[in-house]
Formats: sequence, structure tokens, C-alpha cells
Amino acid sequence: MLNISLIRINEKIDFYKYESFKILEKRTVSKILIQIMTVFFIIGFLAMFLPWTQNIRANGNVTTLSPNDRPQTVQAVIGGKIEKWFVVEGQQVSIGDTIIQISEVKDEYLDPQILNNTNIQIVAKNESSKAYAQKASNLEDQLEALINSKNAKIEQNKIKEEQTYLKIQSDSIDLVAAMTKKEIALNQLNRIEQLYNEGLKSLTDLEVKRLSLQETNAKVIAIKNKINSHRNELRNIESTYISIVNDYNDKIAKSKSERMSALSSKFDTDATKNKLQSNYNSYEVRQANYYITSPVNGTVTEAVKTGIGEIIKAGDAILTIIPDEYKLAVETFIKPMDMPLLKIGQKVRVQFDGWPAIIFSGWPNSSYGTFGGEIFAINNIISKNGKYRILIAPDDSVNPWPKEVRIGGGANTITLLNNVKIGYEIWRQLNGFPADYYKNEKSKNVKVKVPLKKVK
Repeated sequence: MLNISLIRINEKIDFYKYESFKILEKRTVSKILIQIMTVFFIIGFLAMFLPWTQNIRANGNVTTLSPNDRPQTVQAVIGGKIEKWFVVEGQQVSIGDTIIQISEVKDEYLDPQILNNTNIQIVAKNESSKAYAQKASNLEDQLEALINSKNAKIEQNKIKEEQTYLKIQSDSIDLVAAMTKKEIALNQLNRIEQLYNEGLKSLTDLEVKRLSLQETNAKVIAIKNKINSHRNELRNIESTYISIVNDYNDKIAKSKSERMSALSSKFDTDATKNKLQSNYNSYEVRQANYYITSPVNGTVTEAVKTGIGEIIKAGDAILTIIPDEYKLAVETFIKPMDMPLLKIGQKVRVQFDGWPAIIFSGWPNSSYGTFGGEIFAINNIISKNGKYRILIAPDDSVNPWPKEVRIGGGANTITLLNNVKIGYEIWRQLNGFPADYYKNEKSKNVKVKVPLKKVK
């Protein structure tokens, strides 16, 4: 009773007659409860000094270490129509085994003789290229012959020029001699005329001298005409030189032009031939892709395309093959705040989905159903889910992973960090502090010299 009312009834009621009032009067705590609480307190206090392994827990899935060991999706290299299946789901296949046959659906590849026809075109273009090459070679020989002929003609013209020049010199010498004879004949005529006037010479002698003067004069005129003729011939020879050079230059330029045209045609033909050869190789590779084969040794798990006659496009997934031999790994994702705490080779405990396990987070050695692992790779680029991807490999120094684990299964990982006391870990968790990260690196092989004190 609280006894807070002004009207009291506690004096009018006998409380000892009622059992409920007797129980309410017993307010003392039981000694047994006090003992139990004391024991729990002592146990809890002592537990604060037990060791505890700090850890990072995350979820992930089973994968493989090597990308080559992961499920391989077989894709169509070219588009086509499904003609025949050679495998069924769950069947074992080896590298090179035929999986599916497809046929052509594009108009430009429907010709059944496309390889043979393309090869004929390649041979024709090859022969055409040889013909153009031979034509260019013949024109090169013709060009060389024209150059030699030009040089010979120029040499001949030069010889004629030298000969004509020598004739002019020879005629000039004859002209000087004829002029001398003419002068002598004139002097003799003058003396004969004087003697004839004096009656010492006859008229016959006078006429002989006059005739001799006329002959010498005629000879002088003839030599002069001859010299002029040679000079005209020399001018003609010089004109002929220019004509020869111009004529042969025109022929040489024409021959060079025809040769370049032949070479251009040859190069065009070679380009066309190479293009046809590329098309032929493409057709050959395309026909080889009508039969799609297995890239690995494994088991066919899922057929994406199934219908006979179904049209598939280049790059479409056809089926999935799981390799027979692979090395398991676990792919897990951690928060960015835990990223600095990890390093390559760090120990991890793994619990696989569907595998019975009893886990004590702080005592990994006392857990049951977990398997050892170590960090194999850490991605430095954050994933789309806002976390960092970690790849965990089996730890060969502890119990091996079970063979029943399959790729794609779930897994829980416990990354082991430092060993601390439980009390410290509770205090850290309550304050939201990160796990211990920084380490005091003790210097190795450091010798400290202590100064010696003098003994007094």
C-alpha cells in the first residue's frame, strides 16, 4: 500500500489474514539469485580477457581462379540457320567435337561454287597482272633502245658537224691559195701588157695571161661558193641536232608514259587480285564456321538455341559448357572501409551454402564446417554494387575444399585479422572504431651503441 490518500484504511484491515499481503511484505532479494548473478558477473569479467580474432564477414559465390576454367558460352561466329544438333544437355564433349551445324542465309553467300568461281577470278587477275608486268618490261627495253638511238644519232650529227667544219677550213686554205694565184696572175698580166706595149711580147702571150687570170678568178669564186655551201650545211646540221633531240625526247616521254600506264594497270590488277584473295579466305573461313565445335573439354549444361531451322545471328549464345578440370575459388565483396585491412595471402575461413557448419566468429579454430582459404587477388576498382571484389583461393596447408562444391554456389567468408581481447573488441564495436590496421614495424639488426661510463 502506498498510503498516499487522506482517507486511510490500513488501520481497519487485518493484513495478516490474507496470503497475498504476506507475499507483498516479503521484499528482500533471494540469496540464490544474488549468487547466480555474482557467478555470471565473475564469468563475464574473466571472459573479457579471453582472446578474440578480429574478422571481416562477407557473402560471395563459388567461381574459378582462371577465366578459362569458368563456364564457357559457345557463340555463333556467323549468322545462319540451325540444321542439326550433335549433342544433348549433360553430354561430355572434348575439344574439337562438333556441337551444331548451321547453313547459310545471306544472299551473297548462297552460291555453292563461290570458292571455285572466286579462285578462277584470282587466276585471271594474276595472269592479267603478269601481262601488264611484261608490257612494262618491254616498254622499259624500248625506252632504253630509244635512249641509245638518240645518243647514236647525236653522235652521228656531231661527226657530220666536225667533218663539215674541217671542209670549211680546208676550203678556206684553198681560197687563200687561189687568191694568191689570182694576185700572181694579175701581176703577170700587168707586166705582159707593159711588155706588149713596148713590143717585147706578142699578143698571144698577152691573151694567155688574160686567160690565166680569168681561170684563177673563176677558181676563187668557186671556192667561195663551196665555203658558203659548207657553212649552210653546218647550219643544217645544227638544226638537225635540235630536231633529233626533240623527236627522241617526244618518243622517250611517250614510252615512259606507256610504261607508267602499264605499271598502274598492273598495280590496279594486283589490288583487285588481293581483294579477291581476301574474299576467298573469308569465304573459306566462313564455310569452316558452318560446324561449331567445342572449345574445351567439359559438360554441356544449357542449350540457349534449340529449334531446328531457327535463325541465329553472329554473336548469339548457343549453349554453355562447364570445363571438366578447374580450380575452385570464392568471389566475395567487401565494404570500402575494410579495403585497407586486406592484403594478398591473408588467411580466410569459408563456409559453403548447403554445407553444415557451426561457426564461432571470434574463434575460427573452434568452428566446424569451415574451410581454409587465402586472398588471391584484390580488385582496386570498385564494383557496381559499391563494394570491392576479392578472389579467395584454397589454402593448401589446411583441409581441402569438398569436391561436392559447385561453381555458382553461395559462400560466406570470414577474413581473419588481428588477435585481441574480447573486452577490447566489445569496446571497439561500441565506439564504432575500425579493426586494428597499423602495425609497429620493429627494426631488424639495429645495433645501438651505448656510451661507456668512466669508472671512477
